[in-house]
Amino acid sequence: MYKQNPDLMAFSRRTLLGAAAATPLLAGEASASSGRLFRESLDFALKRLRQVAPNVTSFPEETKFEKWIYVSSGGWVGGFWPGMHWLAYLDSGDEQFKTWAVESALRLSPRRTDTSIHDLGFLFYPSWVTAFRLTGDVSWRDGAVQAASSLIQRYNDKGRFIRAWGALGTPANAGRAIMDTMMNLDLLTFASEQTGDPRFLDVAVAHALTTRSKFIRPDGSTPHVFDFNPDTGEDIGPNTNQGYSPTSCWSRGQAWGIYGFTTMYRRTRRPEFLDAARKLADFALDALTPDHIPVWDYRSPLAPNDVKDSSAGAIMACGLIDLSRASGRASYYVAALRILEALCRTCLTTRSERHEAILARGTRNRRIETGIEVSLPYGDYYLMEALLRVLKPQRISRAIGL
Repeated sequence: MYKQNPDLMAFSRRTLLGAAAATPLLAGEASASSGRLFRESLDFALKRLRQVAPNVTSFPEETKFEKWIYVSSGGWVGGFWPGMHWLAYLDSGDEQFKTWAVESALRLSPRRTDTSIHDLGFLFYPSWVTAFRLTGDVSWRDGAVQAASSLIQRYNDKGRFIRAWGALGTPANAGRAIMDTMMNLDLLTFASEQTGDPRFLDVAVAHALTTRSKFIRPDGSTPHVFDFNPDTGEDIGPNTNQGYSPTSCWSRGQAWGIYGFTTMYRRTRRPEFLDAARKLADFALDALTPDHIPVWDYRSPLAPNDVKDSSAGAIMACGLIDLSRASGRASYYVAALRILEALCRTCLTTRSERHEAILARGTRNRRIETGIEVSLPYGDYYLMEALLRVLKPQRISRAIGL
């Protein structure tokens, strides 16, 4: 399955650990009024979690009529519910949040050996990796490493990419790579850091290099999907599943890329990853509408007046804050604050007492008309993460390994 690449061997555990310590100081601060808004918004998030969590025994997937509907296995979103509670515990110190986080994270245990999906980073990074960092309990670490071992089995060494969809050994989607996978790579860097085994990091770097070379257009936009011949690794070309078209730019995918490439730069210090993150960020910022909430696809024929995706904004805000530190450019931090302020002023569910989520105006998949103007667990999670990145940067660094 996996063949060691000598060009990637230099990115050892020592490289990984050294890169984490080389982050420049952030220039710029939130204004006093924005700081108050952000604190009030995070307080609202914690209040909403306290109200809803006692009745949640599964994994929220999206809302319908303001109530969560669930996916019992966790689907690809299962890590965000325990992740929200870890962030709430980090902020408040309330042991009840820790209890809820542990209970829901443990329900993901059977997924550690799931080789049928690429989403193991989404499942185990906000839940089990964060649990290990906050508690020191090595069982969380060991489970996350086991999940990383499952993930690298999906690596195609011919095309140098991690297969996105479909069970191993099945032909459908065997050559399909997607932008979202950039967010699953940090589970692999964590596994290399913890075990000293370079295989995990090698796969992460290889996939990121492929994504950089195949997905990023000259203007910095990206397709959602790129297809390869799974047997030879040869290019077939760009495609889409959640964007408007193969030539459009799905805003949540663009946000995954900003965040994911910045993370890979921090882990490796490879300048091409920082360059990739900046190209994606510059395109997305130029495409933002004056309200600072991303349209679901920046190249939708109805843009800039099409439906929004608040989750893309929350993910993008996190990535831009990180990118500002990595690049030393305060302009990215200022842009992140504008997006975050817009989310807090126009997208919170504060007006509805019956609503079970935190962030409204999310779009799951506009292309197939599923989940339009709903709340999404990843929207809630990344909103909380972005708020903590501004309000408590040292604490969030401990949780997510900045």
